[in-house]
Amino acid sequence: MRVCVALDNPTKEENLKLANELKEYAKDLWLKVGFRSYIRDGNEFVKELKDLGYNIFLDLKLYDIPNTMADAAEEIAKLGVDMFNVHASAGGRALKEVMKRLERFEKRPLVLAVTALTSFDDEEFKKIYGKSIKEKAGEFALLAYECGLDGVVCSVWESLEIKKKTSENFITLTPGIRPFGEDAQDQRRVADLKAAKENRVDFIVVGRPVYKSENPKKTVEKILKEIK
Repeated sequence: MRVCVALDNPTKEENLKLANELKEYAKDLWLKVGFRSYIRDGNEFVKELKDLGYNIFLDLKLYDIPNTMADAAEEIAKLGVDMFNVHASAGGRALKEVMKRLERFEKRPLVLAVTALTSFDDEEFKKIYGKSIKEKAGEFALLAYECGLDGVVCSVWESLEIKKKTSENFITLTPGIRPFGEDAQDQRRVADLKAAKENRVDFIVVGRPVYKSENPKKTVEKILKEIK
């Protein structure tokens, strides 16, 4: 299981300070750059993080018509990031087009499909997708697997079932991790490290528990020790 720290601080300076604080663990950590940071700080910020030795997960959740998604995927690959994501609900044609466009890269980034946002509860999700999270997340994961993607973004609680429907090597990345039982805040389907281990999660994303910690380095050390 790998740890991905979300860089969701309100300023670039705070995010870089955190990245530098954790630099000695760069080989063990991934950093997640989301909408806020990317829109504000752009490609140069991604490059600065790469120069510190980190693997980067660009969390932009692409969702558009197939050609537009493929164009964006190609530009993302040129940035040298190590992983990015798209929405599975964009459909099979879009997912296949993204993967086809990335074939020309000698070393392409990992591509994950978002199944169900972890902020959804089952009732909200059903109103939009017409099925339960568990059922639809499994369908989306199978679609992504058949279209040649590397894995999915899901909650801990769908991870094990998704691997059974696809492959043990099909990556599951789970946001909403509260390592030691911290407050869930705007997330609904959260989990701790023990649950992530039991459900064979490959990547856990940890945000607030690290960047709002009084001692982020100590928190990361504790997480890394716990997952060994």
